[in-house]
Amino acid sequence: MNPDISIIIPLYNEVDNIELLGYSIINAMQGQNYEVVFVDDGSTDGSTQKLREWCTQYTNFRTIHFRKNAGQTAAMDAGFRHALGKYVVSMDADMQNDPADIQKLLEKLNTYDMVCGWRQKRNDPWIKRISSKVANYIRNKLSREDIRDTGCSLKAYRRECFDHIKLYNGMHRFLPTLFKMEGFTVTEIVVNHYPRKFGKSKYGISNRAFRAFVDLLVVRWMKKRKLNYEVDNE
Repeated sequence: MNPDISIIIPLYNEVDNIELLGYSIINAMQGQNYEVVFVDDGSTDGSTQKLREWCTQYTNFRTIHFRKNAGQTAAMDAGFRHALGKYVVSMDADMQNDPADIQKLLEKLNTYDMVCGWRQKRNDPWIKRISSKVANYIRNKLSREDIRDTGCSLKAYRRECFDHIKLYNGMHRFLPTLFKMEGFTVTEIVVNHYPRKFGKSKYGISNRAFRAFVDLLVVRWMKKRKLNYEVDNE
């Protein structure tokens, strides 16, 4: 029998977080029919072997391994395409998202197609918090959006929606907009956010600011050029 819920976790060099995250999910998801799909994005720190050992022990956990690093969007896309559950949850592997929030997101899927986590109280270095606020403001201004924290990976979706969504590199940042463009409903709720204890962030201002801005211009163009018509058969 297929699971009701698929939890998708892109992962790159997070060997010290795998067991802690696995146990946190097990505790948070007691009584639920779920699967966890780790997408190993070409890790080189021993994460691959650790994932194999974990998934052998816990059979509702499984792993997709990339031959080489392909990026977060590719990892999320692969996870979405391999998900078996009616509902899909995405989250980071760095232990900054709280698996206990998953149920709150799923409850909102009774009335929405996509639910975004909002890290109202972020536990990140000040420079990262400020740059994120600036990026969110620019993103919302140019794309005419109102999502306060599109960078939060903790999100929940109805799986059938992905039949209408095509991702390109970097476009995981704009999933709320892509969903809305297809007529799906999107909301946002406050979630917990914890400081990173192990490993290091793979993303910073220098390695994503320009590329994210270019992607934003592409999304802005897509919204302006989207076909919008109604057929009258009278």
